[in-house]
Amino acid sequence: MFNKLRSLFSSAAVEPAQPEASLPQGQRIYAIGDIHGRLDLFEQLLARIDEDDSSRGPADTTLILLGDLVDRGPDSRGVIERAMQLKASRKVRILAGNHEEMMLGGLRDEEIMRHFLRHGGRETLFSYGLCAEEYSGGNVREIFDRANQLVPPEHIAFMEAMEDQIVVGDYLFVHAGIRPGVPLERQMPSDLRWIRREFLDHAEPHGHLVVHGHTITDEPVLRHNRIGIDTGAFASGKLTALGCEGDQRWLLTAFIAPQEREAA
Repeated sequence: MFNKLRSLFSSAAVEPAQPEASLPQGQRIYAIGDIHGRLDLFEQLLARIDEDDSSRGPADTTLILLGDLVDRGPDSRGVIERAMQLKASRKVRILAGNHEEMMLGGLRDEEIMRHFLRHGGRETLFSYGLCAEEYSGGNVREIFDRANQLVPPEHIAFMEAMEDQIVVGDYLFVHAGIRPGVPLERQMPSDLRWIRREFLDHAEPHGHLVVHGHTITDEPVLRHNRIGIDTGAFASGKLTALGCEGDQRWLLTAFIAPQEREAA
């Protein structure tokens, strides 16, 4: 298992020079990295964001979720429901990650369901009410049929409406990254949700400062052309948010040690 987890991680090297970018006057953004079913961390981080937002005074505040709300962690259903509540009550924009893509695909196609189950989908379906006996004793067709009974249509519609990219001021928010050298209007959803090395290793400016998740690092990565904030919540117990206002940036973190979660 640990070898598989290591393949998701990248070096956490942090460049000393702060990337330059700004938001339009009066706007404030909080971007949250990959939640992956960790409702406990999501709630904790939302409370910290609300406290921080209040302490900084009035602003037009937007919350951006960078995708991968589901899979791997224990409560994907709870995270989706919480995100739906937030979107109905405040200014929230949500990106589709590769795990939302796999989940939606798995609910349409048995072969994709097989792939989905191998990459965290089992835990997701457990959160929707699939029992362990159904999983261990069922074939893919039976799990496919049961999943389509368990996942509410409104949850499917909510995920289908997620965005692929968000531009605000000098910032571009995406799930995984972008294909270097390709104009934003020609970026492929597959790259925006899945790309790694071609984007991560690119040293030149992108035209926007790219804020992304998807690739796990021990600490947030701040580079002149990108900021990565996926700190591996499902495995590390650490969920990170980036705050932005004007030309200023700051980080907020929610953390629950694995032993604390087990004790709870």
